[in-house]
Amino acid sequence: MANLKDVAALAGISITTVSRVLNNRGYISKETRKKVYDAMKKLNYSPNEVARSLFRQHTNMIGVIVPSISNPFYGKLAEAIETHAAAKGFKVMLCNSFHETEKEIEYIKMLEGNKVDGVIIGSRSTNLVEYMGTGLPFVTIDRILSDSIPCVSSDNYQGGVLATQFLIEKGCKNLAFIGGSRKLNMMANKRNEAFMTICKDAGVKCMSLETGEEELSAMDYVACIERLFRENPKVDGVFASSDLIAAQTIQTAVKSGRKVPQDIRVIGYDDIIVARMTTPSITTIRQPINEMGRYAVDIILDEAKGEIVPKTTVLPVRLIVREST
Repeated sequence: MANLKDVAALAGISITTVSRVLNNRGYISKETRKKVYDAMKKLNYSPNEVARSLFRQHTNMIGVIVPSISNPFYGKLAEAIETHAAAKGFKVMLCNSFHETEKEIEYIKMLEGNKVDGVIIGSRSTNLVEYMGTGLPFVTIDRILSDSIPCVSSDNYQGGVLATQFLIEKGCKNLAFIGGSRKLNMMANKRNEAFMTICKDAGVKCMSLETGEEELSAMDYVACIERLFRENPKVDGVFASSDLIAAQTIQTAVKSGRKVPQDIRVIGYDDIIVARMTTPSITTIRQPINEMGRYAVDIILDEAKGEIVPKTTVLPVRLIVREST
């Protein structure tokens, strides 16, 4: 099996120069680079994936940073990204940040160091841009990091309109929205904006409950929902910003003696598997998660080729009616 010394001997240069070519360090003439690449090819020299990637000038690898793969939404999104990336001949390096900014920063540096072709970010931290090196393509899912970084999302505002209008059509008079922190620049905030606008226009009583980061990290919203029902006993309709929150809303309502949908109607968002497994099954706004993953991969690959890509890609949503309304 050929080694670095063999490549150097065949190319007629020093081992140090071959190493500099492989690591892309310092000035190397085109002629010298060609000698190294020709020798590597002739000797079929590829000591590891990093060397192969430097030889090809790319790794065929896409980095993906998500808060937690245990969240069904991010699990389905990661699967969609991996499936489409594989169809394009790319592999995925998956990173779970667990909502920790320091982890996300470390992952960005690690992915850049491993010469990935681009990074798809589904995390929520606000101060990541300063840690992103120049030249590496980034795309975000459902959030805005900066005007220069492309974003892929569902039509969150339209989703909020569809959900709120349907609850009102079903006769709900006291509506509540349950969602995450609105301090972050998340596209999901538009769900609440639409909810409040539609309720105001229809003259329907409404309130908005903002959950904290602890609930988000633990995916446990029961305490918040119990407080909502305790302080607002007349609530007869809930628009939850995720199917996980909707499922816990149904469970909490039933435990408190409320019947769903007779006493309270519930709509979720995402249309993950939880929506079909809960009893009653959850009416929800379906995000095109597979398409979101596909668009994110395509944008990364187009950017890597130097093509102009859209800064915002918004995909349509659908109302899926089930038993909870």
